[in-house]
Amino acid sequence: MNPIPQRFAHHLDLKHGCVELTHGGGGRAMAQLIEELFLAAFDNDWLRTQDDGARLPGCDGRLVMATDSHVVSPLFFPGGDIGCLSVHGTINDVAMTGAKPLYLAATFILEEGFPLADLKRIVDSMAQASRQAGVPIVTGDTKVVERGKGDGVFITTTGIGVIPPGVEISASRAKPGDAILISGALGDHGMAVLSQRENLSFESPIMSDTAALHGLVAALIQVAPGIHCLRDPTRGGLGSALNEIAQQSGVGMRLREAAIPVHEPVRALCEFLGLDPLYVANEGKLLAIGPAKLAETALAALRNHPLGREAAIIGEVVADDHGFVEMETTFGGRRLVDWLSGEQLPRIC
Repeated sequence: MNPIPQRFAHHLDLKHGCVELTHGGGGRAMAQLIEELFLAAFDNDWLRTQDDGARLPGCDGRLVMATDSHVVSPLFFPGGDIGCLSVHGTINDVAMTGAKPLYLAATFILEEGFPLADLKRIVDSMAQASRQAGVPIVTGDTKVVERGKGDGVFITTTGIGVIPPGVEISASRAKPGDAILISGALGDHGMAVLSQRENLSFESPIMSDTAALHGLVAALIQVAPGIHCLRDPTRGGLGSALNEIAQQSGVGMRLREAAIPVHEPVRALCEFLGLDPLYVANEGKLLAIGPAKLAETALAALRNHPLGREAAIIGEVVADDHGFVEMETTFGGRRLVDWLSGEQLPRIC
């Protein structure tokens, strides 16, 4: 990493200092915040030029771009924080198209008075997440709002990726007879955030599942390139994701409740609070839909990856002009898995 230019009389007080309005004013204070915090953490060849945009090399294939804003509360939760979440969330949005994520941009909305120590912790978490994923943050922007006009920090990330030849994945491609797979247990992220928000403690702590899923997607596509749909069931959970796909593809879905993995602490907390884990947010799970003949091959690929060890085949796509998502319950009956009429848990990602 290049040394930070020594053109400031004093370094930022990253232990005790706070965000000031001058840090968003475009002058010396803003330049110092960028150099001593953001550039120091995210350092790479593209960012180091400090131009208004990153000059990126060309690539073969179709480009994909996705953007996502992150307003999670609290900012730090068991298993993660808003920093790594903002990286993982956008990488996953790009990956769900079948693309290989290549680059990220990051925008910060900071509130006056926000502790620089917390900001550094968030930025370091983002840097670690992007390096582990191999997807650099190559450009960004910072704005500061007056005290009381924000909520500490909001982060928007934008990602660019490329779809390799021969890959055709879309929420409009589900077909009757397709198998439905989930890469792991539901609800970990939403319940981890809620437990931190409400100061709930358990014998077995609930940890967020936040993770970058592009490696899991690549492993899946390698052995099952005929997969039709991928989706990360974040806000609104599995139930909302399946309803979206059913509507876009003009099909129905039939799930088997007994096949859907949910960790026991999550199940217990959902029952206690009257929540349905089908609608709780996930940040490290993917939903895959593809031909039934590929189901076992796809399942094996998921289970052979560290992020898919609890993968399961949970249902199938059916012909249904109404686009209903139904579930066979553990009691032998059926129930409708409908759209959420509101949001079970606000500020979850």
